[in-house]
Amino acid sequence: MKLARKINDSMVLALVNKKLGYFYYDKIIDSAYYYNSKAEKLFRILNDKFNRAVVLLDISLLQYNDKDYTGSELTAINGLSLLDDLEETLEVIKYKSYFYNNLALIFNQLEQRKESIFYHNKAIDIHTELYGDESMAVARQKSNLANVYRDSKRYDVALNYYTEILDFENLIKKNPGLYVSVLANYAHTLYLTKQYQQLPKLYLDALKICDSIDSKSRSIPINLYLAEYYNDNNKKDSAKYYAYRAKMVSQKYYKDDLLLSLLFLSKIEDDSIAVKHYDAYIKLSDSLQKKERVLRNKFARIHYETEKIEQENIQIAKERSWLLIISVVVIIASFLLYIVIAQRNKNRELQFVQKQQETNEEIYNLMLSQNEVIEEARATEKKRISQELHDGVLGRLFGTRLSLDSLNMNNSVEAVKSRSEYIDGLKTIEEDIRKVSHELNTDFVSGSGFIDIIKTLIETQALAYGLSYDLKHDDAIIWDELSNKKKIHIYRIVQESLHNIYKHANASHVDISFKLKKNVICLMLKDDGSGFDVAKAKSGIGLKNMNSRIKEIEGSIKITSELSIGTRVTIEVPIA
Repeated sequence: MKLARKINDSMVLALVNKKLGYFYYDKIIDSAYYYNSKAEKLFRILNDKFNRAVVLLDISLLQYNDKDYTGSELTAINGLSLLDDLEETLEVIKYKSYFYNNLALIFNQLEQRKESIFYHNKAIDIHTELYGDESMAVARQKSNLANVYRDSKRYDVALNYYTEILDFENLIKKNPGLYVSVLANYAHTLYLTKQYQQLPKLYLDALKICDSIDSKSRSIPINLYLAEYYNDNNKKDSAKYYAYRAKMVSQKYYKDDLLLSLLFLSKIEDDSIAVKHYDAYIKLSDSLQKKERVLRNKFARIHYETEKIEQENIQIAKERSWLLIISVVVIIASFLLYIVIAQRNKNRELQFVQKQQETNEEIYNLMLSQNEVIEEARATEKKRISQELHDGVLGRLFGTRLSLDSLNMNNSVEAVKSRSEYIDGLKTIEEDIRKVSHELNTDFVSGSGFIDIIKTLIETQALAYGLSYDLKHDDAIIWDELSNKKKIHIYRIVQESLHNIYKHANASHVDISFKLKKNVICLMLKDDGSGFDVAKAKSGIGLKNMNSRIKEIEGSIKITSELSIGTRVTIEVPIA
């Protein structure tokens, strides 16, 4: 760096800062960020997009490690946009896959699983093309993808990926650390799906391999998994043993894992010890959060120097953003206004339909009332005529016959013959009048008025809708036994069904029948229309009204339909 400054070589200065940033990456984080930021600024001035993108990847990874996921995402997107402007060489494609992997990990932490899966698959496609299906790079990427599926509770997919990775040839020899991680995650996914047959053996196998390769960091989650498994199986001593092992290993370096260990111990230990662990958990959590804030503040101060160059561009971008926001707001407001007006018109139309239905119901009630008055007057008139015939004319004829009978004492041949003929004639008249009297006194066919109203409705609707129809009526139905409320609802259901046939079915003919089965009136309407899928059909106002009416009269409705064949509506209404 001294030599580069002496000869004022910006490219060498940029490369040296980049190397120093990489050197401090896992040693002193703020130093790593400082040198990377200086390198990024120099590469920007030199317009070296590739090296600038490589540095941005390191910065993004630093931000991810310090849980600045939003900052890491923005940095990664900037780096990717730089690579998109370059020719797709092998190096460019390889670094794109690194960015995709980083974005996938970020989105998984942000619980945006769909985006995480998308970027994992993009990275896998590149790795497969570059290294082949059986490479360790592909295995690592698929392992990360499996973890995302597990975190999103799509356990079957996760298990398939873990199994596929474990089947990689010689994976345990080529990369025992990856094998341990996959095996442990596979076992934990089995645990989450309550498939305990291979547990805890798989956990113990993974832990044994960890010990053999001295991989302490990988042993921590396995110990916690075992602690959780034994705790669920009421083996408290084993659960505590593995929880304390996790705590001991993570105590020196792995603070996030130590947090998990302390929290778990606070749940399974006895009261006083549990409180002690929970206090330690709170203290450590606060300490880590404070440290993260300090680091982010350092990053912000370091980054401030590089931000000045872009201030003007940011201001322009803000102005454009405001213009875009205002445009979007105007469009949304116009759209919402349109929706409000349309909804208001729709509500008015619905209110009109409801009022029309109420009016129609009142008209029908008047029709039924008028029909009952007419029938009552008719019955009264019949009884009056019957009484007149029986008590008036019939009585007089009967008296005349008795008189003639008494005169029959005259024994002359002609008188006897003449009187006998008169008497026979009077008897005939008497029988005819008696017959008429009985016929007049017999009550009219019960309920014939209601079926006439139904016939009139069907005839009128069919004519208006251009439908041919066939109406069958069971004479065994005594409509007088049915309440006025049920007759009104049956009338309305027939009316609404015919309207639906006209509006939706494109039918030309409808069959309508009324049958009586075990004191239940069965109404069936069948059309020859286009039909529809009953399971997917939306329930409109008409159908809702029909269901409501059926419910009120304690009946039932069944709708069956076949495409291009027609629809059948079957309604059953109990008489009682």
